[in-house]
Amino acid sequence: MEKIKEQIHPADKEIMKAAGRRWMSVAKPLFSLGKLENAVIRIAGMKGCTEFGLKKRGLIIMCADNGVVEEGVTQTGQEVTAAVADNFTKKAASVAIMCGEAGTDIFPVDIGMVTDVPSVTRLVEKVAYGTKNMAREPAMTREEAWQAVMTGVHRAEELKEQGYDILATGEMGIGNTTTSSAVAAVLLDRPVEEVTGKGAGLTGKGLERKIQVIKDAIALHRPEKDDVLDVLAKVGGLDIAGLTGVFLGGAMNRLPVVIDGFISAVAALCAARLVPAASDYMLASHISKEPAGGMLLDALHLSPFLTCDMFLGEGSGAVAVLPLLEMGLQVYLQMSTFEETGIEKYEVLK
Repeated sequence: MEKIKEQIHPADKEIMKAAGRRWMSVAKPLFSLGKLENAVIRIAGMKGCTEFGLKKRGLIIMCADNGVVEEGVTQTGQEVTAAVADNFTKKAASVAIMCGEAGTDIFPVDIGMVTDVPSVTRLVEKVAYGTKNMAREPAMTREEAWQAVMTGVHRAEELKEQGYDILATGEMGIGNTTTSSAVAAVLLDRPVEEVTGKGAGLTGKGLERKIQVIKDAIALHRPEKDDVLDVLAKVGGLDIAGLTGVFLGGAMNRLPVVIDGFISAVAALCAARLVPAASDYMLASHISKEPAGGMLLDALHLSPFLTCDMFLGEGSGAVAVLPLLEMGLQVYLQMSTFEETGIEKYEVLK
């Protein structure tokens, strides 16, 4: 971890000031593109340059199964994880279709599915065939949690080497709103009831069962909230740990990484707790409909671009925001300045 910390530096504030001055010179009402202007400024600081591109976009989807499904906390079985993961490669999944429209390449990673999927599985990346049932024993060992983190780091490094300009994060794994709620409850120090939702369609009775399972698992294992790896190992998931690594790997390589929804935001908070400077390289796409969605973004001091009541996962929110970021960037790069047009600078009336 110390080597990772040494390679993550805060965003370049002088470059951000220069990007802000460029926006002030663009011949449009000052500050009129709102969060898009701030996003361009922040990305400039991430990349360390005032002119950059976002054309080559990649979505990393961590796919893993969770042993806690044995406790009846989901509506569907683990076979769905493998089926959807395979569909990512066939442009048959929701986010794969969205990626086609958003000009984004998709990279599903089998970090811990119970079934090998030939179109997805690379054994070098597979940490385990699903986690253990956290209601009865720790979800994984500390070593497995760290291996999953490093798998995410290496994937981010690979895409940087391949010339990708920005990364989006996604996940697929039946039961992962249960593990994410457990991790969120510990890291945010909030009651389980406040951070746990119905996920993919649980009934009210199912939600009660889910909350109790999480409470019992936390009471059984007593994860240490100041030790992220301990939390991930005891009540987390391989997909969450892998995404934690993607956020760290992005920061190490000065790549902006877009947070998707609830599960992705849990991983982002894990990364920020491990290396606080990593949060400089995160962008929040939307606010999840899950109860802890807003709490997590508040803890990360990030504001979402979209409010669409989405809770699909897979990276759908992260992919949806990429064209919006591109639009803001192109105004910043292409639009004439006040000086060039002879227009007097004007501010938006408040």
